[in-house]
Amino acid sequence: MKLKFLAALYAAALAFPFTAASLAFAAETPGSPANDHWVSAWGTALQSIPQLANLPPLYRAPEVGGRTVRQVIYSQLAGKQMRLHISNVYGTAPLVVESMSVARAVSGSSPAIQGGSARPVLFAGNKMVTVAPGGQATSDPIAFDVATGQPLAVSMFMGKEQKLVAWHRVASQVNYVSTPGDRTDDASPAAFRTRFTQYAWLTNVSVENPTARAVVAIGDSITDGMRSTLNANRRWPDALAREIAQKNGGQAAVVNVGISGNRLLSNSPCYGEALVSRFDRDALRQPGVRAVIVLIGINDINFAAMPAHGGLDCDAPHTEVNADALLRGYQRLIAQAHQRGLKIYGATLTPASLPPEREAIRTAVNASIRASRAFDGVIDFDEALRDPARPSALQRRFDSGDHIHPSDAGYAAMAAAVPMYVVFGTGK
Repeated sequence: MKLKFLAALYAAALAFPFTAASLAFAAETPGSPANDHWVSAWGTALQSIPQLANLPPLYRAPEVGGRTVRQVIYSQLAGKQMRLHISNVYGTAPLVVESMSVARAVSGSSPAIQGGSARPVLFAGNKMVTVAPGGQATSDPIAFDVATGQPLAVSMFMGKEQKLVAWHRVASQVNYVSTPGDRTDDASPAAFRTRFTQYAWLTNVSVENPTARAVVAIGDSITDGMRSTLNANRRWPDALAREIAQKNGGQAAVVNVGISGNRLLSNSPCYGEALVSRFDRDALRQPGVRAVIVLIGINDINFAAMPAHGGLDCDAPHTEVNADALLRGYQRLIAQAHQRGLKIYGATLTPASLPPEREAIRTAVNASIRASRAFDGVIDFDEALRDPARPSALQRRFDSGDHIHPSDAGYAAMAAAVPMYVVFGTGK
């Protein structure tokens, strides 16, 4: 019976009419002349923080009102000017930033900055900025000699009533909150006593570099880099960016807007909006973006089987999906990307040691991604990571230990599986 079920799913996937429409470019694309000289060099995606009493420690935000939040990021492009983008997209009250600076970090694992390197971040010439609920703001250009792969510290002195209601939960990077006061220019780490491993408000850094381009990687925890080494930039988009820097002089950034736990089709109280809903904002509107890599769907398959429980149920809604539903979701992404004149590449779902019924759906989805020509190309992460003797499982050397998330070596293998034509659009 199970074999018949598997065969039927596989056949359905191959027969599914998974074709992309040829759509005209939108009037204003990310590559329009007005934006050509600004290119995303770093980015992340936000998710709302559950607002319930007695939250588990994992979801309790640090106190930020009247304090300075210092975040460490790495630009993947060089340039002489930069802009910072902040977001209050899930805010329920105005976001108030009293002052803000960017500086060279001493290292990626300390709040210390190099003395004299801090530069003010202004918005329409003003030191203070207030962003309405649901709004976003981009800073004025900042004269700053940005170097590829070097840590930067972005410091934000928050309004005294400010609360943290949205973040990027799995940063794989330690960030810091100070004792009360404006510490934006403090070179010493002494005041930054609170540590947290999320990103807050800052969603994009772009540099002025007319010869560069950005590729956006969007998806779930596999793209987010869950279980990669903390403070080490070992996610697969990081590894791909390093490969680009070595082979092609670093003229492309790989902007990571994956969210751990994210699903293609369903929202979550903990894991962000469905990717079909956030795709335009988080991926297609990045400055200088030329292509998008999509890896999403394993949580849609899995969460239906997770037991419901009271209190904070992060896996709700426990929506059942089949291969056809996921493929229709991919079609929506393809249409949006093509409407903006962007390439979109589909990645096969990686092995997760699933039980047979769920593994059959994963196999059917991957078969359709490979067989269809709807995406502009296919990146076979499944083939790169699977155990040849047991294709439903990760190779042992690529397994972080939970049989779902890759190790640092696994993430490096994923990066090596991405052809350079995906990044530069030539040489396929």
